[in-house]
Amino acid sequence: MKYLFFSWLVVFVGSWVVYVQYSTYTELCRGKDCKTIICDKYKTGVIDGPACNSLCVTETLYLGKCLSTKPNNQVYLGIWDNLPGVVKCQMEQVLHLDFGTELEPRKEIILFDKPTRGTTVQKFKEMVYSLFKAKLGDQGNLSELVNLILTVADGDKDGQVSLGEAKSAWALLQLNEFLLMVILQDKEHTPKLMGFCGDLYVMESVEYTSLYGISLPWVIELFIPSGFRRSMDQLFTPSWPRKAKIAIGLLEFVEDVFHGPYGNFLMCDTSAKNLGYNDKYDLKMVDMRKIVPEANVRALIKDRHCESDVDCVYGTDCRTSCDPRTMKCTSEVIQPNLAKACQLLKDYLLRGAPSEIREELEKQLYSCIALKVTANQMEMEHSLILNNLKTLLWKKISYTNDS
Repeated sequence: MKYLFFSWLVVFVGSWVVYVQYSTYTELCRGKDCKTIICDKYKTGVIDGPACNSLCVTETLYLGKCLSTKPNNQVYLGIWDNLPGVVKCQMEQVLHLDFGTELEPRKEIILFDKPTRGTTVQKFKEMVYSLFKAKLGDQGNLSELVNLILTVADGDKDGQVSLGEAKSAWALLQLNEFLLMVILQDKEHTPKLMGFCGDLYVMESVEYTSLYGISLPWVIELFIPSGFRRSMDQLFTPSWPRKAKIAIGLLEFVEDVFHGPYGNFLMCDTSAKNLGYNDKYDLKMVDMRKIVPEANVRALIKDRHCESDVDCVYGTDCRTSCDPRTMKCTSEVIQPNLAKACQLLKDYLLRGAPSEIREELEKQLYSCIALKVTANQMEMEHSLILNNLKTLLWKKISYTNDS
């Protein structure tokens, strides 16, 4: 009787796990729905873009393995004309499961309704300029960025932006990751944009899609204690010189987004799952959806009602303080990108570090983590710490095969 009970229990638990996994998969992986919506809009002439024909007509762009972690942000490994890529598509918010708050939910019920028919190119440029001013603040060179966007929007490179291409570009410009890919398109650590159709876009794939070398199914992750998981992460990493090269790449990316040509961007989710690297151990960003213009963060969090500092968080890592007199969040983000990057790299770099630099490396990392945005001479201190860290790492690996 006892064995029968345990057999029944195993079958019940197994069936429940399979059911939950299947239900979660159907909620998270809605690539077929996404393709149907996009291709319907393309075939009726609403949208256009360089990936549309391949996705909807010749079907030489297809979606493979599902990588989605949020139902309204579809992510798939894809193949486009025999080239690997990552396909991302925005879906309406799903109400069946609570997956937490997402920074970029689909807000509009009517898809691709702007710009309207009859909008001139000059009027569209003014729309884009106003959007950038709201997102990026009053930067002096926004007109250059507008012209850059028009170049990207001209998917067929005929020298003109059609209404369908403009509708696709407008939808894509609501997304932080797309905007950042355009701004940093010539930077080494930013994935390249391969094409788009509506607000579906294709970016270059990365061989290793996490800072750590092991990825487990989510069901197994549920039963692994966080401390044991961290120990596992440290075991499955590249050799130390290769880790140092990856770390230098992250520091260089922090430089790219810190007071770049169109303002400062804040890294609001600095976690290992958002970083990857290629077969040469050059860092590549895997997910930049939560790298947000500073002006945007300030506007969204300023004057939010709060009881304590815990209420003044955007994403997971962009934190301000709660003013106890007004019970409102302040607009000044406390921790700069560099400090968050160093916090992520601390255990990653110290494990296995050569004994002759370990003490100095640890000292520099802790100085970096202690950086505050409000400190006097913050920019000078930021640059000094960043350059010292890069120099220390490069000097140690510059004569190795891993460099």
